[in-house]
Amino acid sequence: MKKVIMGIIFVLIAFILYYLFLPPINITSFAFWTYLFVLVIIFVPFVFFDAFESLLKGKRYNASKILIGIIGGTLGIFALIILINIVISPLFNAKGYSNRIAVLENSDFVTDIKEADFSKIPLIDKDSSEKLGDRKMGEFTTWVSQFYVSDLYTQINYNNEIVRVTPIEYAGLIKYFTNRKEGIKGYIMVDSVTGSATLKTMDKGMKYMPSAYFFENLERKLRFTYPTVIFDEPSFEIDNEGNPYWIVPTVKYSGVGMKKEISGAVILDPITGESKKYSINEIPTWVDHVYSADLIIEQIDDWGEYRNGFLNSVFGQKDVINTTEGYNYLVMDDDVYLYTGITSVSSDESNLGFVLVNLRTKKTNYYLVPGAEEFSAMASAEGLVQEKGYEASFPLLINLNNRPTYLLSLKDDAGLVKMYAFVDVEDYQKVVVSDASLGIEAAKEKYLNENPNISNTEAKTNEITIKTITSAVIDGNTYYYITDSNNAMYYVDIKINRYLLPFLKVNDKVIITYNEGDVSKIVSIAEGKLA
Repeated sequence: MKKVIMGIIFVLIAFILYYLFLPPINITSFAFWTYLFVLVIIFVPFVFFDAFESLLKGKRYNASKILIGIIGGTLGIFALIILINIVISPLFNAKGYSNRIAVLENSDFVTDIKEADFSKIPLIDKDSSEKLGDRKMGEFTTWVSQFYVSDLYTQINYNNEIVRVTPIEYAGLIKYFTNRKEGIKGYIMVDSVTGSATLKTMDKGMKYMPSAYFFENLERKLRFTYPTVIFDEPSFEIDNEGNPYWIVPTVKYSGVGMKKEISGAVILDPITGESKKYSINEIPTWVDHVYSADLIIEQIDDWGEYRNGFLNSVFGQKDVINTTEGYNYLVMDDDVYLYTGITSVSSDESNLGFVLVNLRTKKTNYYLVPGAEEFSAMASAEGLVQEKGYEASFPLLINLNNRPTYLLSLKDDAGLVKMYAFVDVEDYQKVVVSDASLGIEAAKEKYLNENPNISNTEAKTNEITIKTITSAVIDGNTYYYITDSNNAMYYVDIKINRYLLPFLKVNDKVIITYNEGDVSKIVSIAEGKLA
């Protein structure tokens, strides 16, 4: 009877540990083997207790053999795991690590990356989004006393709008008990273009959250629904109708905890707790984040490090490359892409190029565009306004006039965006900063005007006869407005050719290079045949 009681106690302890730490019942997970090891340690006192009780009754009990068997078996299992992992490691399987991600090399930047549309550029980064979200939450006194804003702020494409969304969480155990019946009836959305923050309210509250307790805790709900599945970090997203969901990638390993890969995702409704498991090719297109930034960067580093073998990665290091320290996100064609630079293993201050990775499909393009490393560009922008002490955000990579260009925000100590900076990727000495209050379009125009040699490869060249010409001073810069004999309209900054423009008159002929538009922008002007 005592052995039955001891068995029940042991099972109860095992369940409590499982309930608290939630290891997947999966032999490829380190957490699973750690859980078993802890159970073995807990089981040993039970053996000693049983042996001691048997001795008191005068019975022979060979506890040593049992303990030797337990210890030997445990050591044997861990030795086998270590052996398998060594065989699977890059030492013997460098090619497998290099092939974890398929990289399409020598992609064409101009073809793949559309010309920047500044009405859709996410100028508000995560740090600024957090401040805006906290400020919005502070406007609702009844909410802020019961809940807090999560720091997730997932960047998504929501019906062609670039936004960050983050859930609201229970502010502690007591607040959970007093609000769990109705749940959490809202989440924060921050427009990454305009900076407007909104508290989105719902009729029904979210109950399955990371801050919830017992079986409404998100991690516990997932574990008891899918006991054998290994999960990656969840992200919070909304579908096209604004309904909230938890996107939880599922993981598979080779060996134990080796060569991590995403096999699919579980999409869980935080309101009802209903969930569905998808394979990697079945995930709905409204989902933006399946692969985490950390995993993508790890796989790109493996691709760059091991593509010529393990020994080369250690000794010769021929063509060994890796990612730069930071990353950012781009939104294109209803998907979110991770951007990071590629540099040589020597970690110099220049990039060999950069990669864009679709975070839903893992499609990866490598653009061989040598230029400034991101932190060099940040330092260059900060250097122009060093007396103000502004801090540069990690740059966005944009296509400006068919040239890769860094766009940065310069923020003050309060995290407010004070200036914008444009930096040419190929030459980070070409940097211009502009007051954010004037708008991003004004910043772009200032950059192009001060660097007239940065012109659009699709610009047209023509000889025109001037019909009218007038000038105007805007923000301290002189612009000339020209119509030609065909009534086409143009504008040009005096900096394009300050020695010619002031002397032009009606009927003069000039040769211009221009970017076509309703009012075309002249990027180069020279004398033609005088009338």
